[in-house]
Amino acid sequence: MDKHEGRDAGTIRLDDPWYDALAVGWGEGEETSPPRPAPDGRPAPGASDIYLEVQRSAAFQEVRRRYRRFVVPATAGFFLWYVAYVVAATAAPGVMARPVVGAVNVAMLAGLGQFLSTFLLTWAYARHARLRRDRAALDLRWTVFEQERGQERTRARGAGR
Repeated sequence: MDKHEGRDAGTIRLDDPWYDALAVGWGEGEETSPPRPAPDGRPAPGASDIYLEVQRSAAFQEVRRRYRRFVVPATAGFFLWYVAYVVAATAAPGVMARPVVGAVNVAMLAGLGQFLSTFLLTWAYARHARLRRDRAALDLRWTVFEQERGQERTRARGAGR
């Protein structure tokens, strides 16, 4: 994105692939109007066609597989850890009340462990996303952006006839 100075300092260039144009109402109603044909007479693919093509691509499936390979075990592990804490607190109050150091008991350490594990899991998720998925996801985003931009150019040439 380019920075602007002066009167239009708050404007954003819309050629940034991370900018979600649909969030501001652009593109609404496009599906109701028929797509203009390409200059060679073939029907131009719609935006939904582009997204379906990307969704079926091997690169997209790889990003989703990497996501699931981290999230499913992490969610199951964290859920089991939480349930174990709750069950231990209700089923074994004597064990949980056992003092460890001074007034600090097992239940307090396990409760603090819940907070610590939340922060560790968040850190691990962000690290995994940065190292294993972000580059591939950004490449897919650029691919879609370039296809949409090519489609817009095709429409503009077709409208200029």
